[in-house]
Amino acid sequence: MTVAISPFDPADGQGAVDLILSIQRGEYGMAITAGDQPDLRAIPSFYQVGLGDFLVAKAGGQVVGTVALKDIGDGQAALRKMFVAPAFRGAPHRTAQALLDRLIERASGRGVEQLFLGTTAHFLAAHRFYEKNSFGLVEADALPPAFPRMAVDTRFYHRIVR
Repeated sequence: MTVAISPFDPADGQGAVDLILSIQRGEYGMAITAGDQPDLRAIPSFYQVGLGDFLVAKAGGQVVGTVALKDIGDGQAALRKMFVAPAFRGAPHRTAQALLDRLIERASGRGVEQLFLGTTAHFLAAHRFYEKNSFGLVEADALPPAFPRMAVDTRFYHRIVR
């Protein structure tokens, strides 16, 4: 099945929310709801403003991946909401890589110079993925003041966009 990546459209809203919640709850055991994440009900006004962006990966009309970029000013942005359905991870789809590549390409074209992200210490596969994609560890006290820190995040990464 072919995976297509495109900018978020409001018609993708429920599919994106369902995917994100299924991974947060089912895989990571997080007691979290859509109500705990008001950004998910306001994607265009929260992410798709300024240098921000929100991309979805779809296969067979279903949302199978998401990634967001939150403009935090000064040519900097926060990478958020990177989720991919288990069946679309790794070969042959490589959906996470395709989402990240497209997001970085679009960010560069918009003038984003630096990307930051936060994750938990437990997501070892995510650490390897980000490190493979030229993200380096950064201490929490070195994050930009506008970086939107999540309470669960304990590990932070930075990348120069080129």
